[in-house]
Amino acid sequence: MKSASIAEIKQQLKELPPSKLIEHCLQLARFKKDNKEFLTYLLFEADDLQAYIKNAKEEIDQSFSEINTSNLYYAKKSLRKILRASNKYIRYTGSKTAEAEILMHYLTNFKGLKIPFHKSTALTNMYASQLKKISAALNTMHEDLQYDYKRELSRLEL
Repeated sequence: MKSASIAEIKQQLKELPPSKLIEHCLQLARFKKDNKEFLTYLLFEADDLQAYIKNAKEEIDQSFSEINTSNLYYAKKSLRKILRASNKYIRYTGSKTAEAEILMHYLTNFKGLKIPFHKSTALTNMYASQLKKISAALNTMHEDLQYDYKRELSRLEL
């Protein structure tokens, strides 16, 4: 089945009555967990970005406290899982500021772990790629914000 373009979907949604639109949104929420989480963000959390970022950081902290650091393999799997969750929080906001803050928090916790991640090429590459993502996000921000975040980013570099 070929899906419609965004423009076609937008046009069709404009023509729907509000009750039908609500019904479709609820069906979408039941269809997939990510859709439900995104609707929750839009309806309840999108108005206060700083509170959302704070909650995301708390969840990241909680996840980092549960990492099994006795084995590098298990630590790597946990770090990837936390990164996927972090990227989901970032994707929901669509904000470069939120992206920079959440990823910097992730890398701060990553660096604070008591594991020798320099011995693992995969973990070193994961860390480096997140640094690149932060740099790319910073380049789109206002110069004053860039300065503050770049100071923190320099502290995180390997």
